[in-house]
Amino acid sequence: MSDIVILGGGLSGTLAAYELVPKLRPGDQLTLVAETPRYHFVPSNPWVAIGWREASSIQIDLTDVMRRKKIRFLTQGARRVYPNENRIELGDGTSLGYDFLVVATGPDLAFDEVPGLGPDAHTQSVCQVDHAEKAKAAFDRLVAAPGPVVIGAAQGASCFGPAYEFLFVVETELRKRRIRDRVPMTFVTAEPYIGHLGLDGVGDTKTLLESELRERHIKWITSARINAVTADTMTVEEVGEDGTVLRTSELPFAYSMMLPAFRGVAAVRGIEGLTNPRGFVLVDEFQRNPTFPNVFAVGVCVAIPPIGPTPVPVGVPKTGFMIESMVTATAENIGALLRGKEMGSRPTWNAICLADFGNTGVAFVAQPQIPPRNLNWSSKGQWVHLAKVAFEKYFLRKIRVGESEPFYERFLLDRLGIRKIKEAP
Repeated sequence: MSDIVILGGGLSGTLAAYELVPKLRPGDQLTLVAETPRYHFVPSNPWVAIGWREASSIQIDLTDVMRRKKIRFLTQGARRVYPNENRIELGDGTSLGYDFLVVATGPDLAFDEVPGLGPDAHTQSVCQVDHAEKAKAAFDRLVAAPGPVVIGAAQGASCFGPAYEFLFVVETELRKRRIRDRVPMTFVTAEPYIGHLGLDGVGDTKTLLESELRERHIKWITSARINAVTADTMTVEEVGEDGTVLRTSELPFAYSMMLPAFRGVAAVRGIEGLTNPRGFVLVDEFQRNPTFPNVFAVGVCVAIPPIGPTPVPVGVPKTGFMIESMVTATAENIGALLRGKEMGSRPTWNAICLADFGNTGVAFVAQPQIPPRNLNWSSKGQWVHLAKVAFEKYFLRKIRVGESEPFYERFLLDRLGIRKIKEAP
């Protein structure tokens, strides 16, 4: 019988655990290693950061559901993976062996790559729920003493959707409080143009997002490289296509939220053959590592090359729908290997995103995520905001009961009726 270990208790790790259970044989042991017993719904972090949600409302203790599903659940985290030994050193110094490993750690947040960046320095973050709670306290201070706001994504960032979301939900909340006129807002992004999203745009995201910025009187700087951040000022260089610095701006702020670049976590970073120079796990078409064939990877920790060269480095996002397809393929392939069969499941790597703007939003579908595409679609409307609220409730309910199903696809197809997903070849 085999020991299968999943490293990481976030979106990809939790879904992988649920989907692997039905693939196991009698006697196989499935273990989920996390850093905390609590799962939290990351897409709701922007709402927590302005008080539209309490942190407790988007968190679920996984202990009971893992016990019901007979998944061994360890919460001491991991210090280091030793793939040559099929072993993980856990956070408490003990070791855990495996026959198959699924790396689902998510990213390490590289705040240290920009002086003064991050919630332990001078800017806020919505990457983690505890960051969002700190951001809410800072937002309350802004409301009490309004001033300039700078929001965006630093050089090397790959997850741009939450930056746009947070920008627009903050703007919406400031208008609700009738202090928007006292808060100049600037969006700072490494993207070469508004709506690039690390994907060279999807549908008409450039026009849709630029229009939204203009309508809300928000200035923007693209191809932006942040040099440093102090307690109240951000130094930003705007980089031309040839790499030269076109201009340098000193942006004063009373409040700033900037998404950082991602890199692989320390437990896997720097392992030759397993990860790339940034520490992301290398995988083949089956989500399996080419060097260590009993190691798979899913989610944000997976290495995906950039779409193409840009004046300032940008990464490629891994959206929930894309992660779901990685998880399904991995579960099916491990299930086949457990039974001595050949792998045959490949992820679709399609992207579907609902970006909430507080009272409206933008949805896009990229199939596949990396161009050229069979389907390249985007749309704007209040329905996006309502859909994201509904999806939050739907997803958390499914996680709480431990259901194994294609959450994103079922919700978007059956509940929203976005038939374009099925129509594409």
